[in-house]
Amino acid sequence: MVLSIVFAFNTNAQIKQKTRILFVLDASQSMLGQWDKEQKMKVASRLMSNLMDSLKPIDNLEVALRVYGHQYSVAAGNRSCEDTKLEVPFSPNSYDEIKTTLGNLYPQGTTPIAYSLEQTKTDFPPCTNCRNIIILITDGIEECEGDPCAVALALQKNGVTLKPFVIGMGLDLETIDAFRCVGTFYETKDEASFKNILNVVISQAMNNTTVQVNLLDASGYPTETNVNMTFYDNHSKAIKYNFIHTMNYRGNPDTIPLDPVLKYDLTVHTLPEVSKKEITIKPGIHNVIALDAPQGHLNLKMNGLNEYDDLKCIVRQSGKMKTLYVQSFDEITKYITGNYDLEILTLPRMYVNDVNIKQSHTTKVFIPEPGIATMYLPSKGITSVFLENDNKLEWIYNVSPYTDRETIVLQPGSYRIIYRGTNVKEVIYTKEKRFKVKSGASTQVKF
Repeated sequence: MVLSIVFAFNTNAQIKQKTRILFVLDASQSMLGQWDKEQKMKVASRLMSNLMDSLKPIDNLEVALRVYGHQYSVAAGNRSCEDTKLEVPFSPNSYDEIKTTLGNLYPQGTTPIAYSLEQTKTDFPPCTNCRNIIILITDGIEECEGDPCAVALALQKNGVTLKPFVIGMGLDLETIDAFRCVGTFYETKDEASFKNILNVVISQAMNNTTVQVNLLDASGYPTETNVNMTFYDNHSKAIKYNFIHTMNYRGNPDTIPLDPVLKYDLTVHTLPEVSKKEITIKPGIHNVIALDAPQGHLNLKMNGLNEYDDLKCIVRQSGKMKTLYVQSFDEITKYITGNYDLEILTLPRMYVNDVNIKQSHTTKVFIPEPGIATMYLPSKGITSVFLENDNKLEWIYNVSPYTDRETIVLQPGSYRIIYRGTNVKEVIYTKEKRFKVKSGASTQVKF
């Protein structure tokens, strides 16, 4: 099956610059390993062959193939560390030759990545209007004491190529970290992810389709940023891309490359989330997706000293019971503009409704400073604390039945403590005591 990559170009404004993609393929001994019940080399060869068929119709594109680890066995010593060859040079019609070469490769050697990358500087014939791109496909780390990162950087500094793409095939975490400095790195775990990443890399390499996400403020300007975005396949609902929205160096929303084949659903992870469904990306042009995402800030403050260990507040959209976020005191959190209900986890709990969040404004909510009550009980027992308000008692807290002394933080107010000893079997021996708590003050409650 041919890889489903679509590259459409505007016939009225064709790209004159030529793109040249050099595939650097690992054919070392480790590529004989199994991957999804099939040899890694066979998976890579088959999918790259299918890719060649997809690339054929594209104008102003040439491809070439360099392979390493396929000419000498590991036992060849130093010769295996120079085992790299430009098997198919750049030409307008190299696709079929690459497919034939891929079908004849047999992995047997080691992994001279740095040396192979260094040799690519002669693989690109002189050209005054070309974009030179390297796509490295490997399942292992450098094994010949070279420095792939330094070589890749030198190629970029000397204007030989743009930043390389690296596709890893089932690498471990340590190996992955070693490749991040080589170029734009993508890890694949199986054949399906390899196919998908290969599509993505080619799309980025061609740079033919880009997307700009405008997060609009209350005035309709794209000023909101620094929030996570997830693109889903509208059909399968699978997660396709995750990005953190960023302003570029010109102060505009940064552009991102997307595969134009799919229709997308976009979720922007604001509080609450905003989303857009069934987004169609037009190939070959710069697409703009706009979403209303006006935001302001909420800051929770204490009037005085905060005696609570870690005071939290449940934030809900006004009129809704679902918890939107649990915000800590003294934390400043960004929300979509609108009204919110707050449930502050003090003792007793406090409720502040219809708190309004405005565009680019920090709304501050202050609560009274608490006091401290220390309770001295005659002995261990069944003990509860109630808030007394309008001749009604509201349960607040149960004292541990395993202690005869406890200190708790309470908001200002009038309280009653009701107690009965554990070993007392008659209700008439229930005791109670009134006490008041003032902001910033300590109170002792004794029977």
